[in-house]
Amino acid sequence: MSGNAPAFDADEILEGIKTWVLVESPTSEPARVNRMMDLAAEAMARLGATINRESAGEGYGDLLIARVPGRTEGPGILVLGHLDTVHLVGTLDRDLPWRRDGDKVYGPGIYDMKGGMYAAVYALRQLLRAGTTPRLPVTVMFVPNEEVGSPTTRARIEDEARRHRYVLVPEPAKQGRLVTGRFAFARFRLHARGRPAHAGATLARGRSAIREMVQQVLRIEAMSNPETGVTLSVGIIQGGTFVNVVPIECRAEVLAVMPSRAAFEETCVRMLALEPISPDVAFTVEQGPVRPLFEPNDGVLALYDRAEAIAKDIGFVPGHGSFGGGSDGNFTGALGIPTLDGLGLCGDGAHTHDEHVLYSSLVPRARLLAGLFEALD
Repeated sequence: MSGNAPAFDADEILEGIKTWVLVESPTSEPARVNRMMDLAAEAMARLGATINRESAGEGYGDLLIARVPGRTEGPGILVLGHLDTVHLVGTLDRDLPWRRDGDKVYGPGIYDMKGGMYAAVYALRQLLRAGTTPRLPVTVMFVPNEEVGSPTTRARIEDEARRHRYVLVPEPAKQGRLVTGRFAFARFRLHARGRPAHAGATLARGRSAIREMVQQVLRIEAMSNPETGVTLSVGIIQGGTFVNVVPIECRAEVLAVMPSRAAFEETCVRMLALEPISPDVAFTVEQGPVRPLFEPNDGVLALYDRAEAIAKDIGFVPGHGSFGGGSDGNFTGALGIPTLDGLGLCGDGAHTHDEHVLYSSLVPRARLLAGLFEALD
């Protein structure tokens, strides 16, 4: 059925986003992630959605799936996003307090991606309040562990996406642009094992695992190539026990980003072929979660064209492109399902203490999402 035009209020959207941002939810704190899932479930239940909550495995919060019927049955729209963040508990009190400075609104996870997920829920709510039912059924999936590569939820995401005609991902916009492709991502776990010794009395007897790892880090990050868009970065390193003991163990994690299939395959081969640099030290590389290459196809570009037409009516032209930041949209795009990513809020500073959204983007982005819910058939 069709009703009046839905109303959108920036302050109302911001107040809802604030409620979500003030619940700190790093991936590693499943109880806190589940508090976010509680808020999302409550919001979707108020829309009359059917709620399904599933375990995502030990050490993670729950996976939440909410379904809203459309005017027609059959494959519909999957809204895909996450409610975990990279910001540790206490970030709100120290480095990134909630605040507004002109057009910028700051807070941990506000840009990536609580703001975008809340905007999607708000858009759906305003449509229903105005008496307008989406043409297609809408499923909203809230993922608890995207920030660590969705290791236990990928299969469930892909299974759900295959049952839908379109996937909309309210991840952050890229300089205002929508995302019609994403580079491939691969994570690697490194382990060095040396030989302990007293660091003062018998240093020469030892073989430092940390020294080995430091040399490997320099070797690995030197594989980056700005000209081809390949980047490798070591983001975690842990080793040693006491300062007076030559460290026997050291572990590290690498994130590799590749813009093409050939670069992905070459990088994986090079990483898995790494050998020890130091004598008498063992060094191993294990491949972790992968986000496959998401390349735009005709279905993706046609979906963008629909979004652009809606955006023009609102008063802006978003533009689009392929980008290096990964998301769960990598999975659905790689399956060939029409996926439009970057539908979230405009802003900057993802994963930093400068993370913020633009207040001026709240209403246009919510209206764009609502327009897609109403128009896609």
